[in-house]
Order: sequence, then structure tokens, then C-alpha cells
Amino acid sequence: MSETICLPHKPDAPLSYQFVPGQGPLSTTHLVVYLNGLIAPQSGWRATIQHLQRRWNKGSRSTNHPPLLTYDRYGQGESARDPADDQHGGSHDMCEVVADLHVLAQEIWRAKIRKDISNGDGAVQVPKLIFVANSIGCVIGRFYAKTYPGSTAALLFLDSNIANSDLVSLFPDPDAPGFNPAILPPDSTVADLRRTRAGYAAHFQPSAPNPEHLDRRNIASLLPLSDAPPLQGPDEKPGPWITVVGHDWETFAEEGLRGSMNVPKGLTNAYMNPPWADYNGGLARLTSADRARGPLIATGCGHFIQKDDPALVAGLTDDLLQKIEAGGAT
Repeated sequence: MSETICLPHKPDAPLSYQFVPGQGPLSTTHLVVYLNGLIAPQSGWRATIQHLQRRWNKGSRSTNHPPLLTYDRYGQGESARDPADDQHGGSHDMCEVVADLHVLAQEIWRAKIRKDISNGDGAVQVPKLIFVANSIGCVIGRFYAKTYPGSTAALLFLDSNIANSDLVSLFPDPDAPGFNPAILPPDSTVADLRRTRAGYAAHFQPSAPNPEHLDRRNIASLLPLSDAPPLQGPDEKPGPWITVVGHDWETFAEEGLRGSMNVPKGLTNAYMNPPWADYNGGLARLTSADRARGPLIATGCGHFIQKDDPALVAGLTDDLLQKIEAGGAT
């Protein structure tokens, strides 16, 4: 069942969330937070959580696992519109989203886990976070870990948005001087290329509007590189555990062909999939090599990996939890 919470700095705007209690030592030190993309709300994680709970019920993990939190960001799903939109021309940016998430983690921890989250010197204690994220949610999780060094124990990146690209420019410009149509794949024409660029601009370019009213135009300046700066792990560890997963090239290309934009598979495979794979490789270098896994390919999965293979996502999450537990819950 969904619940609502109003954050102290936005008291008239309820956020919708779901909370699954944890058990054992990890339940008082860590919190798994699922971070949605722009399109799929928190309900998109339901199957993943069910698979994770089945794994726990079959093994020893049932006695030691952290609580799980899903939520709809402001402007998403069942949550209210962000009050910050009224002060910023009708939208809010990544910095606002991450600041809200930080307060949400504190308030959930206070309400559900520990009533007193002060360590005695006035500082507020928060759990070590484990992010399971898809698409723009990966960017949110990464920027959170960068903004609050040492806060994040692990990140599972599921087909991260390419934060430092407008996506349109990954495709050649048919109107640029010297453009040679002969470079196009056999299944693609100049008209296909022009239409694809226009479709990406309308739907995916950072300046494109979205129902959440998330202004993405400054993301490339906030995170200009895929592999830097390195992220800091809890307790001065060399870095958080990071697992990077990308979509299946063929499945993603097929989805693009059959989708509303009708992108020829040749264009996707020539100009979108290779730089995306390179970007995923950079994400795996945000931590020390011994704490990185991937990039992996989610066989048979398109962009929404948690929808196409929730059992895979559950298994990868449990793998990260085992690493954290083996390291002494750090």
C-alpha cells in the first residue's frame, strides 16, 4: 500500500511512497532506494521487489536485509507537483531533486526506523543508501552520491541516461556541410535520419518538456564526464559498490523500430548503441576496480530492464547486498 509524506520544507505537497521493512543488522544501517526514470513511476519496481523477496524467503537473506523504499518524485505518479516549480518558471532541476531525496531519506529513517536520528552532537544521522536506478534515476543516484560524499554504499545502474549528451547530436546532421549520405546504414535514408533527429529532439533532448517538470538542461554541466569525478564510499572506503547494466542492443533497436518514432535499426546500432556502451564503461570507473562490475548486457531487455527482466535486477541487487554484508555492513 502506498503512503504519503510531506517533507518539512514542502509541507503542502505530499509525496507518495511505499516502504518494505528490513530485518537484521542491515535493517538499521542501510536503505535501498529505487529511483524511477521519467516515464515509469514507482509501481514499475513492484515485480523486482517481489522477486527480491522470493530470493530472501528461500535463503538466509530473509534474516538480514535492509528496508526498501520506492517513491514518486514530485510531479510523478501519485505525488503532488513540486512547489519549487512556482519559484523557478514552472520547473525544477536535478539539484532540487537530489536535495529533496536527501530530506526524504532522513524523514523515512526517522519515521520508520529510528525515532532519534541525532548522534548526540546535533548532526543528523541517515542510513547508508543503496540505489537501484533506471534511466534518469541513475543520474539522480550518481549526482546524489557526488553531492553527499560517503552517503552511498552501492549503486545499480540500469541503462543510465547519457547525462553528458543531448542525444540528438549522436546522429550525424544531414544538413551539415560535407555530409555524405553514403555513410548511412543500408536500411536508412536521409529522410529517416532527419526524422529520427527530430524525434529525439522532441522526446529526449534535455530541453524537451516532461510531465514531471524536471528541467534537465544543466545536467551535462553537473556531470560532464562519464567516469569522473570518482565517488566516495562510506567510512572513507575506496568507493561504493557499482554494477552497471546496459540494454540488449538488438532488443533496443527493435523497440526503436516498432515505437512511435520508427527509427531504423541501422541508425540505432550505428549511432546510439556504441556511444551508450562507451558511457556505461565510464560509469564502471567511478569506483575502484575491485568494487565495480560491468558493464553487463541485460539479454533480451530494452531500456526498462526492471520491466523486461525483474528477476535479473533482483539478483544483481542481492549480489550487492552480499558484498556489503561481507564487508561488515559498510
